[in-house]
Amino acid sequence: MAELLSLAEAQARVLGQVVPLAGEHVAVGAAAGRVLAADAHAAVDLPPFPSSAMDGFALRAADTPGRLPVVARIAAGRPAGRRLDPGEAMGIATGGVVPEGADSVIPLEYVVDRDNKIEITSSVVQGDNVRPRGGDVRAGEVVVPKGARLGAAQIGALAAAGVGEVLCARRPRVAILATGTELRRPGEPLGPGEVYEANGALLAAALAASGADTESLPAVADDEAAHRSALERGLSADVLVTSGGVSVGPHDLVRDLLRELGVSEVFWGVAVKPGKPVSFGVRDGTLVFGLPGNPVSSLVSCELFVRPAVLALQGATEPGPLYHDGRLASAVRRNAQRDELVRARVRASDDGVVLEPVTGQESHMIVRAAAAAALVLAPRGEGELAAGERVRYLPLA
Repeated sequence: MAELLSLAEAQARVLGQVVPLAGEHVAVGAAAGRVLAADAHAAVDLPPFPSSAMDGFALRAADTPGRLPVVARIAAGRPAGRRLDPGEAMGIATGGVVPEGADSVIPLEYVVDRDNKIEITSSVVQGDNVRPRGGDVRAGEVVVPKGARLGAAQIGALAAAGVGEVLCARRPRVAILATGTELRRPGEPLGPGEVYEANGALLAAALAASGADTESLPAVADDEAAHRSALERGLSADVLVTSGGVSVGPHDLVRDLLRELGVSEVFWGVAVKPGKPVSFGVRDGTLVFGLPGNPVSSLVSCELFVRPAVLALQGATEPGPLYHDGRLASAVRRNAQRDELVRARVRASDDGVVLEPVTGQESHMIVRAAAAAALVLAPRGEGELAAGERVRYLPLA
């Protein structure tokens, strides 16, 4: 293997090949998880009128303290039929329109309400419990910016601001291909030397959660014709992700066949553990990732390279990988040649996140990895990262 690329350089080369996909209009209610291809602007002021923050009485602060007649009762969605005159009060529900002439709302619990009159024993401050028109956003202002990924809060904000549909990047079409004669589908009986194919389901789950429209191709045996046919099919997608067959063994067919099919290899081999033999190339705009066959290697490579590319294709402002800060619960030995991603459990403490490495860090131990919620970055170097040391980590969904 040629000199290995650094993790940072490999990630930069991947993102350097990404051209964001075209946009399409999507109803706000169906846009969760999508990435905006253009700023989304408010259709109305929010709130669209001065509204009450409390159940209480609308009045003028200048009339307090005092005894005021209640001349109307305002429900949400049913404004008063007239303005409020000096010396009057109107009952009002939370979210109700504060009538013209009123400048404050006093909560129910601060008044005595009897015989359609209220008694107020202390002064009210002008503006109390009134939500001003446009206090959250003004019509025409940006509600959610281009490049943001839409979660529940963003969807709610868009809907509240009257935005019916948004321009989102098209979902990337991702083809996933597992290779190896030894692979069988879960649920089938295993023959001698066979194992269940897990990488396809693993990668599909990870990339669907990143906004991709995934297609899992049938796993192929170590046969050139079968490989070539499956790879040709996968190259029609925006992204092709293979697992297995990218090392230097006699049955590692993927890289040579991809070259024959016109894929220009950008790199092969990264100074990272697990995942060293990962490859990346392009053909006519299709991004092609060759991931190692060990399940944990596929998982880590997907998090480091494929997921950020899928988000970048959608125009995400920060495609990642985005690291968080935490503290090691126990020491981790460093690797002198490669950055290492250590699987760890996560627990909260008074001074932040604590990361506890799981036992069994070998790249085939996917069940041990399933107990982890984080990938801790142990930069290459001598010695160890001590217990209690601050580190960076990637959350695992």
